[in-house]
Amino acid sequence: MGADTLRAVALMNVAMLAFTINDTCMKLVTQSLPLYQAIVLRGVTSTLTLWLVARAKGVRVLDLAPRDRRIVAMRTLAEVAATVTFLTALTQMPLATLSAIMQSLPLAVTLGAALVFGDRIGWRRTMAILLGFVGVLLIVQPGTAGFDRWSVLGLLSVAAVVVRDLATRGLDPRVPSVAVAVWAGGAVTVLGLVGMAFTGWAPVGPAEALLILCASAALIVGYLTIVMAMRGGDMATVAPFRYMALLWALLLGWSIFGTWPDRLTWIGAAIVVLAGLFTLLREGRLRRRGAS
Repeated sequence: MGADTLRAVALMNVAMLAFTINDTCMKLVTQSLPLYQAIVLRGVTSTLTLWLVARAKGVRVLDLAPRDRRIVAMRTLAEVAATVTFLTALTQMPLATLSAIMQSLPLAVTLGAALVFGDRIGWRRTMAILLGFVGVLLIVQPGTAGFDRWSVLGLLSVAAVVVRDLATRGLDPRVPSVAVAVWAGGAVTVLGLVGMAFTGWAPVGPAEALLILCASAALIVGYLTIVMAMRGGDMATVAPFRYMALLWALLLGWSIFGTWPDRLTWIGAAIVVLAGLFTLLREGRLRRRGAS
């Protein structure tokens, strides 16, 4: 394994830990603050920081070609939908269970790329995707008392992220990632302001302020490190480390919230992860074969 790939693997692990810390802080802070207020406070902090990073790099956030502007608008709407559905579900679901549902993303994105862009996926990856979705059904357990509207919101969040990622694929490679992140963060913050009109404002104490700052810092670290990870090293080796998010969610969910998945959730999560790993490794093998 080359030095670039090792660095990218390390960055991917940092990104997954950072995103999980962000989720944990948001789950904690929404126990005392309204959700949309927390979204606004985190959004103002993280978006302002990202905008300052863009300024420092000389990136003009508004300077986009008309085609890229339309794609960024679509991606931003999907980001808003994904954020709201995910965080709303997070306030009511165990962290590890929701994280297990989100691990179906690589499978869903592969299927979406086949449907939208005509990517060929072959029978092996098709079977892996179907098996992975069986794992998702074991996690959400439809028809049981554990399946409720929060589980549906988790699944809707997956669908929104698929739209976001497929839209990102259509962007001109020259569009800076930080500009896209600023647009997404700003839109989510605006939505939070709209939501606050209905949920109100609660006093922010030192503990809540610290959690918001921690969530903002973790989100920024996650944004930047995942971009660096995906732009360096062998993607077939790096991408599977996305599943470290599930491990971090299990550890933080157990240590902070005292929650632990049931047996069916464990089995479903294992199926999803194994199916996703097979899909990612298979894609990497086919890319290398095509390049040779």
